[in-house]
Amino acid sequence: MDFNLSKEQELLRDGLNKFLSSRYELESSRAAAKTGSGWQPDIWSGFANELGILGAALPEDLGGIGGGPVEVMVIAEALGQALVVEPYVDTVVVSGGLLQRAGGEPASALLERIVEGRAIVALAANESESGHNWADVTTSAERDGDEWVLRGSKIVVASAPLATHLLVTARTASGISLFLVDFESAGDAVAAHHYRTIDDRRASDLTFDGLRLPADALLGEEGAAWPSLAQARDEGAAAVCAEAVGCMRKVLADTVEYAKQRQQFGQPIGSFQVLQHRMVDMYMEVEQSVSATYLAVLNLEAEPDVRARAVSAAKATVGRAARFIGQQSVQLHGGMGMTEELAIGHYFKRLTALQYEFGTTDFHVTRYAELTKA
Repeated sequence: MDFNLSKEQELLRDGLNKFLSSRYELESSRAAAKTGSGWQPDIWSGFANELGILGAALPEDLGGIGGGPVEVMVIAEALGQALVVEPYVDTVVVSGGLLQRAGGEPASALLERIVEGRAIVALAANESESGHNWADVTTSAERDGDEWVLRGSKIVVASAPLATHLLVTARTASGISLFLVDFESAGDAVAAHHYRTIDDRRASDLTFDGLRLPADALLGEEGAAWPSLAQARDEGAAAVCAEAVGCMRKVLADTVEYAKQRQQFGQPIGSFQVLQHRMVDMYMEVEQSVSATYLAVLNLEAEPDVRARAVSAAKATVGRAARFIGQQSVQLHGGMGMTEELAIGHYFKRLTALQYEFGTTDFHVTRYAELTKA
C-alpha cells in the first residue's frame, strides 16, 4: 500500500507549515488563550481566505476543495506541530461532518459559512464525566406546535465560548436527534459557564431551559442521529490522533536538540547512552503512532465496525505514546520542562488532554477488545 502523499497533499502540508511558521507564534497564541478571547480570529480568517483549509474536506458545491480524511490528517498534524488552539477539529471535522451528512438547506448554508470562516460550530453532546458516551442523552426536545422546546444540560462543550452555532443532541419521542442552535441569539434560554481548560483551550457547561427552536432546527430525521454521531466521534478521534502525532514530532525534536546543548559533567547529556535509549524509545512510539493513525484514517469510510476497530487501535496506541513521550520529554528537560518559558510544558499539557478527547485510552482499549473477540 502506498502511504506517500499526493503532490496536492504535499502542497497543502507545505503551504500550511509555511503559514504557521511565519504567522503563528507560540507566545502570541498563549497570550490570546490566557488573557484574550481564547483564539486569534485573524488566524482563522487566514485559514479560510488565504489557505482554504476550512473547506479542504468538503465538496466543491459548498465552497470546499473536495478532499477527504487524508487531507484532514495532513492539516491536523500540522496544527498539532504548531500547537494551534483554533477550533479546527471541533468546527470543521466533527461539526462539519455532522452537517454534511444531515443535509438540508440550514446545514448547507452553515457549511458555506464555515468554509468562509464566518461561523464557528461546537457540538454539545457530552453529559457525563467520561466524555465518550454520547449515547447517554437525557437532554430532551419536545414538539410544541411548529417549534421544538429544548431542556437539559451539557458539560465540557469544547469551543463553545467561541461558537456562533451549536449542534445539540437531544432525546425525542423516537430516539436521539440533532438540533441546530443559533448560539448568538439564544438569549437567556441558554445558561453558559465558560472556562479555560488545562491545555489553553476554551469550553463551556451549558443548560437549556425551555429554549424554543424552529421546526427546521432538526437536522436529518428525528430519532436517527446516532449513526452519524458515532461516525463523528470516530472522525474526531482520528483527527486528534493526527494532531497528537504533530505534537509528538515537535516534542521529540526539541528534546533531542536540548540533549545536544545541555551540559552535565563537562559533556552534552545526549552523549549518555541511557538517555539515548530513552530518546530512541520516544522515536519508536512516534513511528508506531504514525502507522496507527494511517490505519484509522484509511478506514474512516469503511463499515462501522471496521472503522471503529481501526480508530480504537489508533487512539489507544496514540494515547499510550502521548503519555510516554510527554513524561519523558519533561523529565529530560528537568525542572525547566514544566515552566511557561519553554514550549515543552505547553505541549505536555496538550498531549495529556488529547488522551481524553473522543474517548479515553481505556475506553478505546475496551472497545477494541469487544470488537475483536471471537
